[in-house]
Amino acid sequence: MRLNTIIALASLIAAAPAWAEEDPYLWLEEVDSARALDWVRAENESTAARLASKPLFKALYSQAMEVLNSSSRLPVVYQQQDWLYNFWRDQEHPRGIFRRTTLEEFAADEPRWETVIDIDVLSSKENQQWVFKGMSCLPKHPENCLVHLSPGGGDAGVTREFNAVSKTFVEDGFSLPVAKGSASWIDADTVFVATDFGDGSMTSSGYPRIVKRWRRGTPLDSAELVYEGDATSVAASAFRLHSSGGDIDMVREGKTFWTAEYYQLTDGDRQRLELPRSASINGAFQGRLIISLKEDWTRAGTSYVQGSVLIADTTALYPGGKGEIDVLVSPDQSTIVESVSATDDSILVTVLDNVRGKIYRYTTKSDGSWQHQLVNFPDNGTLEITSTDDTSGSFFATYESFTSPPALYYVAAPGWQPRKMKSQQPTFDGSRYQTLQYFATSADGTSVPYFVVLAKDAKLDGSNPTHIFSYGGFRNALTPSYSGSYESLSGAYGKLWLDRSGIFVLANIRGGGEFGPAWHAAALKENRPRAFEDFEAVAEDLFERKVTSPTHLGIEGRSNGGLLVGATITRRPELYGAAIIGAPLLDMKRYHKLLAGASWMAEYGDPDNPDEWAYIQKYSPYQNLAKNVDYPATFFYTSTRDDRVHPGHARKMAARMKEYGQQVWYYENMEGGHKGSSTNDQLAHRLALAYTHLWTQLK
Repeated sequence: MRLNTIIALASLIAAAPAWAEEDPYLWLEEVDSARALDWVRAENESTAARLASKPLFKALYSQAMEVLNSSSRLPVVYQQQDWLYNFWRDQEHPRGIFRRTTLEEFAADEPRWETVIDIDVLSSKENQQWVFKGMSCLPKHPENCLVHLSPGGGDAGVTREFNAVSKTFVEDGFSLPVAKGSASWIDADTVFVATDFGDGSMTSSGYPRIVKRWRRGTPLDSAELVYEGDATSVAASAFRLHSSGGDIDMVREGKTFWTAEYYQLTDGDRQRLELPRSASINGAFQGRLIISLKEDWTRAGTSYVQGSVLIADTTALYPGGKGEIDVLVSPDQSTIVESVSATDDSILVTVLDNVRGKIYRYTTKSDGSWQHQLVNFPDNGTLEITSTDDTSGSFFATYESFTSPPALYYVAAPGWQPRKMKSQQPTFDGSRYQTLQYFATSADGTSVPYFVVLAKDAKLDGSNPTHIFSYGGFRNALTPSYSGSYESLSGAYGKLWLDRSGIFVLANIRGGGEFGPAWHAAALKENRPRAFEDFEAVAEDLFERKVTSPTHLGIEGRSNGGLLVGATITRRPELYGAAIIGAPLLDMKRYHKLLAGASWMAEYGDPDNPDEWAYIQKYSPYQNLAKNVDYPATFFYTSTRDDRVHPGHARKMAARMKEYGQQVWYYENMEGGHKGSSTNDQLAHRLALAYTHLWTQLK
């Protein structure tokens, strides 16, 4: 052992902080043990008695259910040949129906839908609480589809072959038992499969490391081995990229959460592509690969900048290979590429321009050079392409803002002008509110943008109940949303918060993807505290502008955002009056040992490495809780069936805070996976608890 490591360990032991002690709540990591579940039930009952018994809760729950079950919600669709498919939940179908209609019928005010799969009926028939996770079909072959279902809503699920023409599951078709993994079509009789093949087939992160080619009519055990990744990698998978210029078979081995190696499969051979490990392959266009760069790259004497989108011949990426690489998009300081979609004759690029969405359509001229046009959507909102049609190039996209309900647009030839097809009825009167964008100055001088949604006649006297939502990690960009957060809430926050005189804030802190790879990288590993400092700067800027004050400020984050909130309340508890922590990471000493945690070490660092633990331990919320400190009243929520972020994080943090005499409310849904809910009723219940908590503490 190196001398500096010995000295570091000695100093840590001498300090004897909480993290060095034996964890008295380790038993709460036993997800389904009788003792742990008894604790969960007792906490749920206590929270129900203190929050759900209030008249305010009942009013908020009723409003949330009305919004979440509204028939005017936007039916987001995706195209599959002549059909438009949509998944829909309402009061009659709490687990949802997967349904379809035609483009012509969809244009009607009240389109007629045909049920394809009724998840409630299927759950009852099979005595299993299924959660629908999607259907993927072989292009131009609707009889060849794969349906993905999860028991309880977790990431692990079953895959079953489904005939979308007859609307029946295929007897003796492709079928995979419950596991984390993937399955994708090669042709009508062959699929790529990455799943749990038994001992040694999964990575330390809990995902498949072995990929096989499985032919129809043969047992899974006899499937042909295609690729075997390292046990220390995150995951391996294989897929076919379809394009009008030829299909490309690919293998991807995720070495870390942010790096991967790609291989092209050709005639039984496998060729590694010489790309930066941080690069991503977004698809194929006319037989060429679409590549996004996350760092600067030089190839064959030509330099390409971080954030660029390239179009490349596969042969140009072979060792010593020849071929062309074209630059499709180059970023600038305020504009970054958010997503790329390809059709047979065009490439659609969604960008963020100062956190506002735009869509460009790229095509080639007769001489092979590229041209592009801005698709004329409304400004100052969020745009997302939800579906494309390869043959026609047409696409569907949604637009929304903080005060404008989601609208679905259809864009097609000849003019490529957006045509509004559907729009949700307003949940609240958006004309009463204004959206402002401010910039706070972080501790290191970085300018950090944030949005404020408030009534036009709001008095800025420091007394406004204010709710900040943020995330700050994994290159996830938070954009103006009718839901406030990245959840699909159909404007519920307008009814439950804005209309009751609350102010909402969305903070675009570092660690996210709002300004490209560099904005994310600025808060990686040892720089994670930059995200916390950004968040604290936003809070202090709100105080300086007299939007609110600490007594009236509530903060919320979930998943990595839960880590954000947990860290900030232990760093600067005096800044906040209330906190909501959802499905969080909180014990950063053990996160990599729990469920998928090992896959996130490229984001946070390795706690088993003394040098990396030295910076992680300074902010790890569970280890930094202290006695005799007044923390803001905190509401935790999670799910027993979350198989991504272990519920033990929230359980242990809540238990330790209660031990220290803090105000804690805890709610654990018994299903729902990482989303935390499987039905609208469960979601409405959680929302009502959270807003009851905020109003109780901040009013």
